[in-house]
Parts: sequence; structure tokens; C-alpha cells
Amino acid sequence: MKKLIIKTTLIAGLLFTQSSCKKWLDYNPREDFQITELDYLASESDYRTMAVSVYSPLQWLNQAVVVGEVASDNAVSGGENASDVLSLQQIDDYTHTSNNSTLAELWKAAYEGINRANYMTQYRAANPAGKTVDFAGKDALYGEVNFLRAYYYFTLVKFFGDVPLFVDKRLGLSESASLGRASKADVYRQIEADLNAAITALPAVQVQKGRITKYAAQSLLGKVYLYQKKYNEAATVLESVINANAFSLVTNFASMFLASGENGTESVFEIQYSNTSPYYNWGGYNRGQGNYAVQQCGIRGLNGSGAMPYAAGWSTNLPTQNLNNAYAAGDQRKAATILDIEAYKAANPSFNITYQVAPYKNTGLYSQKYQPRKGETSGQLELNYLNNYRIIRYADVLLMAAEAWNKSSTPNDTKAQGYLNQVRRRAFGNNANDINASGNALYLAILTERRLELAMEGDRFFDLVRTGQAATAITGFTVGKHELFPIPLEEVTISGLSQNPGY
Repeated sequence: MKKLIIKTTLIAGLLFTQSSCKKWLDYNPREDFQITELDYLASESDYRTMAVSVYSPLQWLNQAVVVGEVASDNAVSGGENASDVLSLQQIDDYTHTSNNSTLAELWKAAYEGINRANYMTQYRAANPAGKTVDFAGKDALYGEVNFLRAYYYFTLVKFFGDVPLFVDKRLGLSESASLGRASKADVYRQIEADLNAAITALPAVQVQKGRITKYAAQSLLGKVYLYQKKYNEAATVLESVINANAFSLVTNFASMFLASGENGTESVFEIQYSNTSPYYNWGGYNRGQGNYAVQQCGIRGLNGSGAMPYAAGWSTNLPTQNLNNAYAAGDQRKAATILDIEAYKAANPSFNITYQVAPYKNTGLYSQKYQPRKGETSGQLELNYLNNYRIIRYADVLLMAAEAWNKSSTPNDTKAQGYLNQVRRRAFGNNANDINASGNALYLAILTERRLELAMEGDRFFDLVRTGQAATAITGFTVGKHELFPIPLEEVTISGLSQNPGY
């Protein structure tokens, strides 16, 4: 199977059961069909179906990648005018408040994933009817659930800092409203516990593409350690991924972001998207299987011959000239990351390309990694692109390991240089651009490489914040405020949560 197809309906433990046969005229649905939680999680199939539903909110977090770039020096919000996707304009301009709809949606999606994971946790030992359902692979299945809960909490803690923490059961509205914010340290402890449990339970290889593996859990744990500056721990766990020899850098950097490059040899963890039904639609555009963030990267009003591969988009996630200028001559990642539409048009006159210049914050540049392409969407075309988000690649693992070894209590700059230069040799096709620095100079080189390698993949803002570079790199960034995003107003109002400083 090409990818894990994720169902978007939350199975809350409710099944229809028919108790008897009656004459049609006597039919009473209240008698014949009982909707009860006690009938659910009665079989292995039920458990596996529910586990699929825990994956679903991953798809609804696609704006986390966009925000991670637009909030940084890598991208601007673009669009038609200052009101086009207003929530992104506010984040780009650093005028966002607790009323920001994009941030509210990310909060809701992450907690929906957590609630689904907790539902499975609640009934791991015994189902709602009090019966034990054992089957081969149950522990591994729960390893996936542990990973997913950790990922949702990691998303929340990166964006919002201290957040409500609950793990034992699915919470109802009244219970949720009574929760306060747990400290970031407590949330990280839970994330670490979940990932360590996942590492113990998960297989190294999954039969179905897109399913979580042991290496994905180890890699995410390494990133979690880096965010806490636990460099020794990060070095150890990331080294175990590298030494497994389970991944390799693809030769052609650009190819990994094509549909044909999904779940390849460099892929450690991808969020799987599909253009199959149920589709996104304008009534619920954030609750489907497609990656509508791809549309945001597209060129407004784009037209051309049938041979021209790209589809039109909204131009609401545009790379900056600052990012464009950061690439050195000969770095193949520049063309694979940034599409200069005028240069492309000039190089391909037979395509007869026409387009509308982005009216607002135009840079002339577009995200090549996630450029919308013809034939990769269905249903409501703008909302249902199938392109996966590459969340953790092997190159990321190598760069994280390089950073960890450079900053550990017993630095190993030789090893750090080796991992860094593996990435650079792929970028340039030779070893003429190897880095031989050490100490802080090597550290800064690693951080620069993260920007060049992972541009437009959602890491940049968070890398700048965690390394203390945000105030220098980002216009409008205020120290002591903008390291975190505001808690959504609804959560402050209904649940009485305290707001982050400055908002």
C-alpha cells in the first residue's frame, strides 16, 4: 500500500447493534438499534480501527508547518492583500493575538488527537464492557498510540509552552474545562515517557507505509531532548538511529518531495495525506485527508501548456529573498527548495506560462518542495492535495546528532563534522565544501545547515527560538513574549487558563 489511508471519523466507542427481527410496520429504531459504548472495542479489528483514528488529527496539523516558516525569516504570508488568510498575516507581522483562528485550530486538532489516544489508553487492559481483548501485536499497536500522543503534546508545548496535561482517559467537556496548565517540564516528562514506551514496543519496520516505527520514536525523542538542551541524551538516542543503518540520504534531493519520493529511504516520519474520499470541502476544510497547505504554496493564477507540471495556488507561503540568498553557489538544495517563477518561465518558453504576481508581500519566489502539481488532487481541488509532509528525515537526524555531539558534556566535534558533512556532500555533490570548524563555530555552521536543509519544512521558527537566535533573525520578534504563541481565547474564557506573557 502506497500510504496509510487515515479515516477522519472519530470512533468514540459507539456501534449499532440489531437485537431482533420485526415486521416492517412495527419497526422502532429505539428498540432495534442501541448506540452504546459497551459494544465497542470488542475485537482486534475495533482496536486497530480506533488506532487509525488516532493518526487522523496529524493531517489537521498541516498549518503547523506553514506557521513554522511564516513566523520565521524563511517565508512571508503573501496573498492577495493584508486580509488574505488574516491569521497567517498576523503571525507574519507579529500582531497575532489570542483570537488567531489558525492557532486555535492547531490547539483543537492536537487535543483531539490526545483525547483519542487517551481513549485507547483507558481501555487497554479491559474494554468498556470490562472484557480483556488480547491479540498478537497489541503492544506494538499501543506503541504507535504512545508515539502519537507524544507528538501531539510536543506540538502543543512548542507552540504554547505550559499546557493542560491529561493521559488516563478521554475527557468530556466539563472535565476539560476544569484542567489547568501543567508546567512545560511536566509535559516534556510525559512526552519522554510515551516515547520510551513506544521505543520498547514498536518494530523497526512496519509492513504498511506510514505506520510509526521504533526509529521514528527514537528520532522524535532525540529532537525532544534537543529542545530541552539534554545534549548527552540526544546524542545517545540519535546515535542508535544512525548505527541501525536503516536509512540513507537520497542522491537527488528534489526527488524526495515528489509523490514518487514519499516514504523513501530517507523518510523517518511522514504525515500521510490522500486525495481520496472523504474530501476536504469548504464547510470543513480542516477535517479531511488532503494537505490543503500545498495549495498555499502555489502560484496565483498560474496557467500554461499541458506539459507544464504545476497547478495554480494562493501564494500565501512565499520564501524570502533572505532565504534565497543564504544558499551558496552549487548547492542543489536551492533549486529544489525555491521556485523562481520568472527564471522558470524564461527557461521553459514552450510552456507559455502566465501568472498573477502575488499582490501582497511579493518575493517572486515560491516553495518548490510543496508546489502544487497537476493530477495530485481530487474533490474540492484546492483542499485535497496528496503530498505528504516530511516531518523527520534522515538528514534531520544527522544534523540533530551533529548538534548534540558538539554541545554534549564531552564534545566530539570530529563526529559532529562527519554527520554535518554527509549532508553537505549530498547538497554539493562533492567534499569541496566540507566544514572543518570546531566549538562554537561548528555549532553555528550546524544551525545554518539546518536552515538550508530543512527550509519550508516547518522547523525554522522553533530552531531560532530554542537556540536564542529569534530576536536577531526575525523582524518584530519581542524577547519574553514571542517565544510562545497565545493560548486561544476560547480556552482562556471557558477553561480559565492563564494567558502567556505579553498577550
